[in-house]
Amino acid sequence: MFSTSCATQGIFALTLAASLAGCAGHSAPARQAGDPSSTQRVTSAGVVNGLDRTTTTGVHAWLGIPYAQPPVGALRWMPPVDPAPWIGVRAAQQFGHSCAQGGMYFSPAPNDAPYGLAVREGFGKPVGNEDCLTMNIWSPAAESGPLPVIFFIHGGSNVSGYSADPVYDGQALAKQANAVVVTINYRLGILGWLDLPQLKTGNALADSGNFALLDQQQALKFVKNNIAAFGGDPNNITVMGESAGAVNVWALLVSPLSAGLFEKAVPLSGGLLNSSRNDAQAYSKALLTAIVIADGKAKDETSARAWLASRSNAQVAAYVRGIPADKLLEVMIANPQLGSASSPIEDGNVVPVNSVAALAAGQYQKVPVLAGNTKDEGTLFAALFGKLSGSGISGYKLGDYDRFGLQFNFDPDAPGGLTETDLISAPYLPVTALPHGWNAMAARVTDAIFLRAATTPLTALSAQQPDKVWYYRFDWNQAPAPFNTVYGATHALDLPFIFGNFGPNTFSFAYSNANKAGREALSNAMAASLAAFAKTGNPNTPTLGAKWENYPGKMVLDASPTELRIRTQ
Repeated sequence: MFSTSCATQGIFALTLAASLAGCAGHSAPARQAGDPSSTQRVTSAGVVNGLDRTTTTGVHAWLGIPYAQPPVGALRWMPPVDPAPWIGVRAAQQFGHSCAQGGMYFSPAPNDAPYGLAVREGFGKPVGNEDCLTMNIWSPAAESGPLPVIFFIHGGSNVSGYSADPVYDGQALAKQANAVVVTINYRLGILGWLDLPQLKTGNALADSGNFALLDQQQALKFVKNNIAAFGGDPNNITVMGESAGAVNVWALLVSPLSAGLFEKAVPLSGGLLNSSRNDAQAYSKALLTAIVIADGKAKDETSARAWLASRSNAQVAAYVRGIPADKLLEVMIANPQLGSASSPIEDGNVVPVNSVAALAAGQYQKVPVLAGNTKDEGTLFAALFGKLSGSGISGYKLGDYDRFGLQFNFDPDAPGGLTETDLISAPYLPVTALPHGWNAMAARVTDAIFLRAATTPLTALSAQQPDKVWYYRFDWNQAPAPFNTVYGATHALDLPFIFGNFGPNTFSFAYSNANKAGREALSNAMAASLAAFAKTGNPNTPTLGAKWENYPGKMVLDASPTELRIRTQ
């Protein structure tokens, strides 16, 4: 990491002496609301000025802070590099660019437009930007630190997603948990995970293909070195991720490069799902062939292989680094038969060659772990039902574009005449039919993709640290009809509850006035358990009214429309 002494940091601040902002590595002094320096902080790269929300929410925010240089040009498919220092005060008052990706349901809108119907205009197109390695920080304005730090890694199958998604806004969680909340962007898809032989340099990190995981470790290092200036405790960091973010948390747990970077882990709806080097290289070679054909260098696979064979590795590396990111993404989008980029990759340096064996052998970061799943994870993946059932018909009656619009415009307090048949394809109705009804198919996906992937690592952990592993299942199913049937306690629905965000977002169709009391009570209880875990390494809190037992014990998190329904199982 780039680091400097307090005196050197004063040079970056110029006339703003370090006494105004607090030196990185030390708790910032108390500041008065309205003071222009109230949200100025000195980091190892320079001074940032955030958003003073003392009188509105009681939580300050710093958005779009770079934790690495833009991974463009020669830095594409290379390990992240410390951010270049800046002179003067850098505004940290709006989110940085979302990372470049092929637009889909949980992607950003084109041109980083705010969340809304504009999101669907990016479906099937390149969105985001390669210059995206930034983080966001929320901290209680009345700092009484050092406070626990909750570091969140977004999901999206490691090919999509963005930290500016309104579900991930850290303001409410920072206040509720009395913690500093950090969210990050990291490289995605073929820009974040690519094990291409022609890119090899002999440098173990550069050759790993795990550029996105290295981004996450870089961001953790930046937090470790700088979070004290924002009221956080650099020795009490909880790394949390959901879906692909949880897959990455498990990879961080087994990565030897993660030593000392965090003290607790919260993987939600994701397991130890790493890729072999053989699979990763097979994908990268197929992708490279597709790129060469799309670029007009060859007409078919045979001539593409011949074109590549006539060039040195250095020439091929320079060639692919010179192709605009949007063009690379267009090739990926146009070749869905290739599947997704493999991630994380078991390269033997950043990630062990056998992560399951490493975990079972105790070769991992031994920290307390709080994991979770939702009861109905599989309902969000109904597009897979046709493959599983053999019918070839998606479980969703509507395409993503129309489904997004219908759900975005749905009024949960005036649901109208919408029914299951408007959303679910006929072969999966009635929902209770066996063996291929909606419920049965969703349960198959939940088990195959999520529960099995979580059970193996959790069982390994509980054998080695039996008093430091906890697990929950999120059962809340009080959305207005027909969404209580169509989605139930679907994948990622626990996140708005954890973050306390029930405004406009992907799941807004679920937030009705009728379920508000129970929904908010459950949200408060979940935030309280996360707060207790982040502070002490144990999620137990009187707020729940039930005791967390260690795994394989299970805490079932639920609520009626008006009150909590939490129990152990």
